[in-house]
Amino acid sequence: MSMTDPIADMLTRIRNAVMSGQAMTAMPLSKVKVEIAKILKEEGYLENFEVADGERPSQKVLRLKIKYIGERRERKPVLTGLERVSRPGRRIYTKKQEIPWVLSGIGVAILSTPKGIMTGQRARQLGVGGEILCKVW
Repeated sequence: MSMTDPIADMLTRIRNAVMSGQAMTAMPLSKVKVEIAKILKEEGYLENFEVADGERPSQKVLRLKIKYIGERRERKPVLTGLERVSRPGRRIYTKKQEIPWVLSGIGVAILSTPKGIMTGQRARQLGVGGEILCKVW
């Protein structure tokens, strides 16, 4: 079965894992997903991520370890929200001056730019615009 929007699938898997209190989630591997996972780890939303072998030898899997705060009974996820902005049916692009702030700078916008996938803040520093993939807070 082919997937029309693998990034939305990734965000949904993360959202479902956070809502059910799971520590790990896994998904099919792609370069874009690895770059998004790197950004989420750098921003403190994930504890770690790894690329592992799947069920078949040719299949690789991306495993994400979700970050929680607090002790066992009172633990709360660091990641409270994920939103897919640009979709295959409706691409959303932004100029460098119009890169959105997520919750007045508390959250992170993830962009796909000509210089690679990066946060909105990094894109502002480099002076590039691009496609807004998602918002995380």
